[in-house]
Amino acid sequence: MNIDPAHSTYMRRALALARRGWGKTHPNPMVGALIVEEGKIVAEGWHEKAGEAHAEVAALKALGRDPKPGATLYVTLEPCCTEGKTPPCTEAILRAGILKVVVGATDPNPAHASRGLYLLRERGVEVISGVLEKDCEDLNLIFNHWIVKKRPFVAAKIASTLDGRTATRDGNSKWITGEEARRDVHRWRRYFPAIAVGSNTLSTDNPALTSRLEETWCPVRFIFDRTLRTVREPLPQIYSDEWRSNTIVVTDSTDAPRRLKVLEDQGVTVWSMRAERFFETFLEKCTQAQITGVYVEGGSSLLGLLLEEHRIDYLFSYRAPVFLADPQALPALQGLVSTTLDAAPRLNNIRHALYGDDQLMRGHIVYPNV
Repeated sequence: MNIDPAHSTYMRRALALARRGWGKTHPNPMVGALIVEEGKIVAEGWHEKAGEAHAEVAALKALGRDPKPGATLYVTLEPCCTEGKTPPCTEAILRAGILKVVVGATDPNPAHASRGLYLLRERGVEVISGVLEKDCEDLNLIFNHWIVKKRPFVAAKIASTLDGRTATRDGNSKWITGEEARRDVHRWRRYFPAIAVGSNTLSTDNPALTSRLEETWCPVRFIFDRTLRTVREPLPQIYSDEWRSNTIVVTDSTDAPRRLKVLEDQGVTVWSMRAERFFETFLEKCTQAQITGVYVEGGSSLLGLLLEEHRIDYLFSYRAPVFLADPQALPALQGLVSTTLDAAPRLNNIRHALYGDDQLMRGHIVYPNV
């Protein structure tokens, strides 16, 4: 489809507006919108957080008057057409008298997909859809998965050498990637409502698991510790810092009452799982708690267990221009046996980026025969 270059230019601006809601809109999507009159942007809006005005309504409010004849609305996601916490955006568009709407991505909800576009067209509005569609879809990885699969979006992050190692044989891993790549990790931490690590990572690195960019922000912090071995003196910082109430320990230990009491006294939550349905139960509890996405930062043992059960939906793979060439160095991923390349998981919808000298490849994991 040939797209008017002006449509792409305006949609890029709408995407930039949408990103102002980065990590703040869950369980809703990030959406940006703007109004163009006679070739000029006259109003802009974005969805700031759940329960507040949608991007289209915010742009119309920012305009502060009726749009001029011939005005065009650009929006990164198909306008909603159903009543929720806010009225349908399609009705707001029609009331404003806008007769041309340019849309990026279609609503991923199968129950609503293209319905908003249809309603607008039925009322005489010219609708152009699919402008920078892939970029607009990529903006809402978590929402798209949640609304279709009805379960959390689980993404894994690895930072490895050219030969796929995350640490030396002695466990030295600081720092494989450079400052720019690590800053991007903090940006993605802000995107996800929850971060997870295993007990090995907590014991070795004692991470804060916060996003430290312009300001420090703390998501839900999951620690997978099946034996509660991380509950020891001195306590790791996430059990004792100012955000410890955001920490949840996921365990199947039933014989460590003293350690459970320590966590309780610290205000740390414990989720007790049945060993035989450990990760399945974890995802069910996340769904019940409306935790729509989990960013798993390792280590390799935890990622291996999740891979074995095909529980990882997406992979962020940062690669540094260094190699160890040591078979005893720690691998980035393990846990699967693929006897042929056709039987190996692959990524699709792949995105590439450079951060200094480091590369990022990210995409959805496709498991063969699943």
